[in-house]
Formats: sequence, structure tokens, C-alpha cells
Amino acid sequence: MSATISVLFFARKSKPGKDGKLPIYMRVTIDGDRFDTGTKRFIAEDRWSQEAGKVLGHSEEAKSINSFLDALRVRAYDLQKEILFEGKELNMDTFRNKWWGIKTERPRMLLEIFEHHNKQMKELIGQEFSPLTFERYTTSKKHTHEFIKWKYNVDDMNINDLNYEFITDYEFWLKSVRKCDHNTTMKYLSNFKKIVNICLKNGWLPRNPFLGYKMTKREIERPYLTQAELEKISAKTFVATRTNQVRDIFLFCCYTGLAYADVKKLSRAEIATGIDGEKWIFTHRQKTESATRVPLLPPAQIILERYQDHPQCINNGLLLPVLSNQKMNTYLKEIADACDITKKMTTHTARHTFATTVTLTNGVPIETVSKLLGHKNLKTTQHYAKILDLKVSQDMNMLRNKLTVTRNEKSDTGT
Repeated sequence: MSATISVLFFARKSKPGKDGKLPIYMRVTIDGDRFDTGTKRFIAEDRWSQEAGKVLGHSEEAKSINSFLDALRVRAYDLQKEILFEGKELNMDTFRNKWWGIKTERPRMLLEIFEHHNKQMKELIGQEFSPLTFERYTTSKKHTHEFIKWKYNVDDMNINDLNYEFITDYEFWLKSVRKCDHNTTMKYLSNFKKIVNICLKNGWLPRNPFLGYKMTKREIERPYLTQAELEKISAKTFVATRTNQVRDIFLFCCYTGLAYADVKKLSRAEIATGIDGEKWIFTHRQKTESATRVPLLPPAQIILERYQDHPQCINNGLLLPVLSNQKMNTYLKEIADACDITKKMTTHTARHTFATTVTLTNGVPIETVSKLLGHKNLKTTQHYAKILDLKVSQDMNMLRNKLTVTRNEKSDTGT
């Protein structure tokens, strides 16, 4: 039950002035607790109505004092609204502090809260968060700081100054100054929204600055290689040993669906016998920390055997000699050019190729593909299924043939 407040005025007879006039006091009562304060106004006892709590008559003095007392009453009720609007408990302490303008706590600053969140996240790396997630939030805090400096020319700001305009201007800054595309901008705003939600849940923010703001991601085409392109890359032999090495690691990703970060850390201990007696990969996705179990297809197994005696793999206990992501992508561009492939090939293209060409196109159910990719949400996997025109064509040809057979059978029987 919320607290109730009442305001009244009285003339204090125990403290008359030198001229005999009585000082007028205001009394605020909140759930039985009283707060008396002087108004710096005085009145003769016979001109004061204790019942009405105001000066009698219509003289200029009466009008002036009564108008002043009305203003004090309005201020008291306005302070009550402020306290409740700020999400604080209405009691005598909070009211008295508001009345006298006493600040009981320092303002909560946006970047301090962001930094506290990131420090806690860092402590939980490996338990609840991945290093990549921590890195993204570190970058988000950096961008937020740069935006505040750009817009307000300050190094931090009170969270109570957050509003809808801040969010829309932040979006504009990310797209115009940082040159982020739309989906990347939405990711940074999503990270920032988490900090805002922390403030809201703790009762530090009186309003949600994201209220009415829609964060929508745009559908993007995810490049993947066809079966013919995969075979072309597999058959190609390069002069440089390192180029062949990058080609093999890329193909390994195509046949396992593992992301670059997961292949880079893949150890020999993560290969074990699965439920079917065949070799499987048992690992955890670095991005989401979700468990991933992938049966080793023959092309992937051949590649592992090729590098089992590689010095880098033996020394580090790893399965493959993986280069840095930047170097991998540089070599992949050369490989694409050499194979006359015009699509942009990156380490992540391999994961898309696994989802489409290797699995979905060959009839693997999307639920199975989702599990193999380590997706927590089937909706994430469904993005891949939207572009499989070849699979649609194959399925419709099967239906066409079935209907043709049925029609011919009916013709033969004369029905």
C-alpha cells in the first residue's frame, strides 16, 4: 500500500513575535509522521482561521499570505509526485530531503554502470560468457563513451538524462560517424539496451528511453558455396604450402560447420567415439558456450589425418595448424580467384556452406542442422533454409514425378 500525504497550515501560539503576531507553520504528515516547517509569514491571532488553515478576510495581506500558502501546498504535492516518479519510497526522510534539496546519494553515471557490468562479465568468462561476448561489450562501452563525448562533450553522464533522443542520435552516430551497417548498429544498441534494462530493474531510471523505439534487423543474403564450387576447390592444387593448408582448413569447416574460433582451439582430446561407433567432435562453441557434437564426415577425417604429424599440431596439442582469421581470409580471397569463384569467401562462408550445401540440400532435417551448428534457437537456422532453391526444385520434381505416375496409372485402368 502506497504512503499517503496531507498538508495543513497552523498559527503557532507558543511562539508569538515581538509585535504579538503568530508565526504560520506548514505541517506535512506522511503515514502518521509529521514534518513542521516555518513559512516566514506572521498573522494576528484574531485574523487566522485554525479550522480553514488560512488568513480570514479579503484584504491584500490576506490574499498575499493565502496565495503563498497555496503555493507551498502545491510544491509539497509536486515533491510527492517527483519521489514516486523516481521510483523511491515516499516517507518522511525522502520528503524532507527533497524539501530542503539535500542530495542523499551521488548521481548514477552511465559509463560507470557499463564498466561495472563489464567487470562482472569478465569474471564469468568461461562460466556464463565467452571471451568474444566480453570483447563485444568492451567495444560497445568504448563506442558509447565516444558518442557521449561527440554529442555532449563530456566523459560520462547521469543515467537520468537518458531519453528517446539519446537512442536515436546514438543510432545516427553509429551509422554516420562509425560507418556501421544497419545490423551492426542494432547489435551495439542491443548491448546498450542491456545496460538500460539493468538500470530499470534496479529502479534507477524513472522511464525507459527505448520506449517506442523499434530494433529490427534487415535480412541479408548469406553467401555459401555450391557442390560444384566445393569440388573445384578440393581438386585445386596450389604451389604454396600455406595456401593448401588454408584450403584444407576451410574445407574442414565446410564439412563440420564449426566456426573459425572453434576450429582454431580444437584439440585432439575433443575427438571421441560417438553413439554410432564412428568418430565425432565433442566441443563447445566459443561464441555461445553451447555444447556441440558433430559426426566426422569422410572429407573432414581425411583432412585431420593429413595434419596429424604437423609440428604445430603436435607441439600445441591441436588438430589443425590454423592461421589468424585475417590471414585466413586473405588466402581465401586468393583461393577464390584461382578457382574463378566470384562469391566473397571468408572463414564464415564455410559454416554457411555446411548448413546449406552439405546438410540441408542433402535432406538433413533443419532440426538436426540446428543442433549440429550449436544454435540455441531454430529461428537462427531457418535463415539458411530460405535460400535453397535447389532443394525446392528437387522436392517439387519428386512431387511432379509422383503425380505423373498416379495419372498414368489412372489412364491405364480407365478411371
